[in-house]
Amino acid sequence: MSLLLGSQSLSKSFGRRLLFNGISISFDAEDRTGLIGPNGSGKSTLLKIIAGLEQPDDGQLTMRRQLRLGYVPQEDAFPSSRSVLQIVIGALSGQPLDEHQRLTRATTLLGKMGFENVHQSVESLSGGWKKRLSIARQLVTEPNLLLLDEPTNHLDIEGIVWLEKLLQNASFSFLLVSHDRYFLENATNRIVELNRAYADGYLSVKGSYSEFLDRREEYLSAQAAREQAVASRVRREIEWLRRGAKARTTKAKGRIQEAGKMMEELAALKSRNSQSGPAQIDFSATDRKTRKLLVSRDVSKSLGDRLLIEHLNVVLSPGMKLGLLGRNGSGKSTLIRMMAGQLSPDSGEIWRADGLKIVLFDQNRQQLDPSQTLREALCPTGQTVSFQGSSMHVSGFARKFLFTTEQLDLPVGQLSGGEQARVLIARLMLMPADLLILDEPTNDLDIDSLEVLEESLAEFPGALVLVTHDRFMLERISTELLWLDGRGGSGRYADLSQWQAAQEATAKDARAASSAKSPPPAAKPTGPKKLTYMEQRELEQMETKIMEAEESLHALQRQMEDPAILKDRNKLHDVCTQVDAAQKNVTALYQRWEHLESRKA
Repeated sequence: MSLLLGSQSLSKSFGRRLLFNGISISFDAEDRTGLIGPNGSGKSTLLKIIAGLEQPDDGQLTMRRQLRLGYVPQEDAFPSSRSVLQIVIGALSGQPLDEHQRLTRATTLLGKMGFENVHQSVESLSGGWKKRLSIARQLVTEPNLLLLDEPTNHLDIEGIVWLEKLLQNASFSFLLVSHDRYFLENATNRIVELNRAYADGYLSVKGSYSEFLDRREEYLSAQAAREQAVASRVRREIEWLRRGAKARTTKAKGRIQEAGKMMEELAALKSRNSQSGPAQIDFSATDRKTRKLLVSRDVSKSLGDRLLIEHLNVVLSPGMKLGLLGRNGSGKSTLIRMMAGQLSPDSGEIWRADGLKIVLFDQNRQQLDPSQTLREALCPTGQTVSFQGSSMHVSGFARKFLFTTEQLDLPVGQLSGGEQARVLIARLMLMPADLLILDEPTNDLDIDSLEVLEESLAEFPGALVLVTHDRFMLERISTELLWLDGRGGSGRYADLSQWQAAQEATAKDARAASSAKSPPPAAKPTGPKKLTYMEQRELEQMETKIMEAEESLHALQRQMEDPAILKDRNKLHDVCTQVDAAQKNVTALYQRWEHLESRKA
């Protein structure tokens, strides 16, 4: 086992809010670690401390000498007006590589990661492809340990499966923060949970996520049993103290001190065991008895000249849970905006029952005002909220979502991503609904909150339209899946396994069709032919040609670093095109040289 990194007694607070305290944990070269924990437990902060972007309040880190560390943040930020290739090559600055080596390494990696046009502007990439680029920017440096903070955010299901396979075959160790349970199960071999429910502040289990769940249940059950046992002993000691036992003997004094220690242990156990309660989520439904809530008849929609949805028919009834599938940009968000009445179809119609009450969860959380306090966000007027027919003080309502009284006066913008998601869900719970439309509600939610959200959605009597990349939730909640291909096509499936089988069959048919169109391979020559006179002359001049071609390539690459060209998108595009052609020329010359050398007598 090769130790890469270790921490000793790390502690971190933000103001009066303690994130974690006394964390001592190590990571080996064989570890593929998933880091989980409640929202606000400090997962992202711990990654930043390990990456050197933040300092702990106390404790220290020790790293293996010359450790190559990569860090992929939650939000992807890139310099504007740069191409995909420039971003990845830029990550290699400072490494002992020449320009040709940097270019070769970058283009090879981008090809493996599915980028077809390496000169594409970063600004034109979707959120999912920006995430791939963010990962590529770190992988090109060949890290020993890669830190990834919520890497599945912004990826569609196909992108998540791609990332799973990438990490399953990784030659490096990684530590990732994720709440995607299928992803954790498939990609990791160790789970660490940050949680003050544990005596050490965390629980580490070697094995899969399902194995971790078993071990965690054993730990918490044992801790609960320990609390009961200590509580019984404390009660007996309190009765003894009340009898007024004389404290003149050494034995009596020792018993009094031991009773004090037991009381302290009991208080600590009660505090830890109280940490494990998840948020309470329960959506309110109306008493509508209508069988048809919303009907989409022959609906079509395009964005610009791109057809997204064509002749789509959907009927939503009470109890129906429709899961939407499709790549990023396939039209899922467009469809739910049409259902919510925010967009109109180009053709066809969307019928809604009279007085239909729709509650929409917006993945961009635009309904939240970051300058509002948590108190104002949960209760804009007064101090009391009306929830499911009863009145409740805002502090009690906040506690249902794991917020403390001290947090009520914090601006919403200072809350973590998961906490903001809980605020939005809390507000939506106050609105009775016939139809719930949830666009990526799982982003940033911790696993306990996800499980409670699933239970609430499963019991919701109205109709549900769900867009999520969380495969576990889709599998558990959806009664039907609707897949959009982003080109007007769609398909209906009973579950994810049926959809995956259809995708694999389509890919297989495409490969077979491509193979049928390919020309038959040329017959192999029976043996190498000797060089002709002209080929011999060509071989003698080849080294000079290659040197000239490489000089031309290097000159063009230097132009790509010229600030005047970087500011002019058209000039930059032209230079990038010339670099690509020059690189292909160099590669072709080397291949020709090797071919001629192999035939030289």
